[in-house]
Amino acid sequence: MLKTSPAVPPAAVTAAPPVHAEGVSNDEFRAAMSRLAAGVVLVTAHEPALDPDGPGGEDIGMTATAFVSVSLDPPLVMVSLREGSRMDDLLAEQPLWAVSVLSDHQRHIAGRFAMKGRISDRLLFQDIPYVRGEAAGALLVDGALATLECRTEQRVPAGDHTLVIGRVLTADVPGADGGPLVHFRGRYRHLE
Repeated sequence: MLKTSPAVPPAAVTAAPPVHAEGVSNDEFRAAMSRLAAGVVLVTAHEPALDPDGPGGEDIGMTATAFVSVSLDPPLVMVSLREGSRMDDLLAEQPLWAVSVLSDHQRHIAGRFAMKGRISDRLLFQDIPYVRGEAAGALLVDGALATLECRTEQRVPAGDHTLVIGRVLTADVPGADGGPLVHFRGRYRHLE
């Protein structure tokens, strides 16, 4: 006699997480990389006005943890941007941007600019003290551990991201108090 298994109701079937040809799933890769502590920065740029006689353009920002020093001579840094994000699209059109290295007491800034479906950047910047950089015209956050103004030297497509390599035009260490804001295991943390 042939035995048959009872039919599994469709609601009980769960889709397996996507597995790449290399055998690593998105969840496995994300979990492994979450064990790498990373500094947290706010990347900013100024979007020029479409109409030269209209309003003065708009400032945009995004939180990044994939930011590294690349070279001392010349001074180069790199940030990884999600392909098609607003920052990726803007930096494809204009080359000037800035970075504020966030301190451990600026967690609220990191969270604010990392939100999905967030409100306009103008409102996000509204109660954050900043200055406008002279070299890049982008906003630099007061109280950051360090600030850099950059000009894009190279854009490299990398999977679902774009690696943007920038020449550092200015670098400042304003003497802010506190330690670095760190991202580890999916949360913002500070060093003790």
